[in-house]
Amino acid sequence: MVPLLKRFTVFNLAQCEGLDRLAPEPAPLPERQIIPAAEALIDATGADFRIGGERAFYAPGPDFIQVPPQPAFREQINYYRTCFHELAHWTGHRARLDRDLSGWRGGPAYAREELVAEMGSAFVCAAKGVVPTVRHADYLGSWLDVLREDNRAIFRAASQASKAADFLLAFEGAPEGQPAAARQSHSSVQERIAA
Repeated sequence: MVPLLKRFTVFNLAQCEGLDRLAPEPAPLPERQIIPAAEALIDATGADFRIGGERAFYAPGPDFIQVPPQPAFREQINYYRTCFHELAHWTGHRARLDRDLSGWRGGPAYAREELVAEMGSAFVCAAKGVVPTVRHADYLGSWLDVLREDNRAIFRAASQASKAADFLLAFEGAPEGQPAAARQSHSSVQERIAA
């Protein structure tokens, strides 16, 4: 006999009768709180958004964004902050602003990209009148620790975040359902950025 090893007989809940009250149905998700200006910008980008799962991310290889459904957010306004954060990552794709996304998930390159995405999200949130409950400054502070050795990193990140925000906001002038027309404005955004 192995010490501290005990034997238990267990049953699947589906095999038991009369225990329905122990496993209540999960509460339905609340209705979405929609901000039309934010929704319009997200739609206008033409980004491949996939709604589902428990976490938000941008996948640079297949070039898609995944976010949980809006009602899954404790405070639904943060859904838009998260969408704009992931859209800021999306702007870094080689077909758009061509930032270095090679350091995905670790190290200084990842920290720099997270700074760009979070600052870009803050800029777009401010432009769209979205006031998230998540504090951008607190999140940015955690990444600044990684970049302490480079005292110019925050300025480069702010510059790239501004370019990302400008790129995203340029979609506003595009005809609805015509993200390709907005993408053509990429060159005009690049010209404004270079000036």
